[in-house]
Amino acid sequence: MSDKIWLSSPHMGGRELTYIHEAFDANWVAPLGPNVNGFEEDLEKFLNADVQVAALSAGTAALHLALIECEVGYGDEVICQTMTFSASANPIAYQGAIPVFVDSEKDTWNMCPVALKDAIVDRIANGKKPKAIIVVHLYGMPAKMDEILAVAQEFDIPIIEDAAEALGSTYKGKSCGTFGKFGVLSFNGNKIITTSGGGALVCHSKEDKDKAVFLSTQARDDAPHYQHSHIGYNYRMSNICAGVGRGQMEVLASRVEARRAMTNFYVDLFAQHKGVTVFVAPTADFYSNHWLAAITIEPTEAGITREELRLALLEVNIESRPLWKPMHLQPVFEGTPYYGTKVAEELFDKGLCLPSGSNLTDEERERIKVAIQQAFSK
Repeated sequence: MSDKIWLSSPHMGGRELTYIHEAFDANWVAPLGPNVNGFEEDLEKFLNADVQVAALSAGTAALHLALIECEVGYGDEVICQTMTFSASANPIAYQGAIPVFVDSEKDTWNMCPVALKDAIVDRIANGKKPKAIIVVHLYGMPAKMDEILAVAQEFDIPIIEDAAEALGSTYKGKSCGTFGKFGVLSFNGNKIITTSGGGALVCHSKEDKDKAVFLSTQARDDAPHYQHSHIGYNYRMSNICAGVGRGQMEVLASRVEARRAMTNFYVDLFAQHKGVTVFVAPTADFYSNHWLAAITIEPTEAGITREELRLALLEVNIESRPLWKPMHLQPVFEGTPYYGTKVAEELFDKGLCLPSGSNLTDEERERIKVAIQQAFSK
């Protein structure tokens, strides 16, 4: 059996160990230090906006702190995109709040602005105005932020951008993660760059960043002894992990280009196959990092289902994965409110993510090409 081709594996740049060795040499191995500060500054510069970044232990931690800073508490409602990974919704439950899930639209697969407004109007009519909106840039594709922001502003509800998959993506030239009151980034092992595990909260004021750092370091009061007036969390990124991140930032632009090239590879590959649509930007306003390349398959036209293709690739040791199962269909969120039609459900039924790593070789691409062609010829 040939070596496994992964969906999205870590890709080191070469300088990560330099920053890690510097941390060891200076004995900066705690959740503070020069690498943490430097990584935050690198991210702020890359995002090219007037923002402050707090480096944290995970994107999930960043989402949790964003909800806390938006004063979401027990019994509150938070609107969340249904087509996403569970980490977008889980922090709502951490706060004892109730998720209200909203369907996707077909162009970007992200939150539908029409369904969003319907949800807000109906929740208000039911006596509960949502406290926040979590919008996701799915697989790196920017959401329709102008329309979503207009709805949020109409009802004065803060937006939290889950840009965990979208570092390097832009909407109308502006970086994803910088539109909402807060933005969330992830550096998990499978993301476009990694710190092995980690994330960041993007803030628009020093006050918000300082509060995030305070909460993420156990909310210790300014006293000579250990005194706590608030519930705190162990969410700060370590100086070692931040060293990995600093090395990764040096190659981020090339990683984005490599991921985008993989999507173009699939566009060319599937051009000859009916019933297959590659997930690409609807207009030039949307610049996706294409963290994961994805397709949808119409079985009656293609002669193959999404699941048949997935299993055919698995047989030759190539990983692929169905799209995220919508959150309103997840057992853990059974009975929660949902607004929309069946766009997200149909995407889940027909969609497949394909190998997208920036470290894929020409030989591996040829293996993928042959495997797909053989699957369609059966």
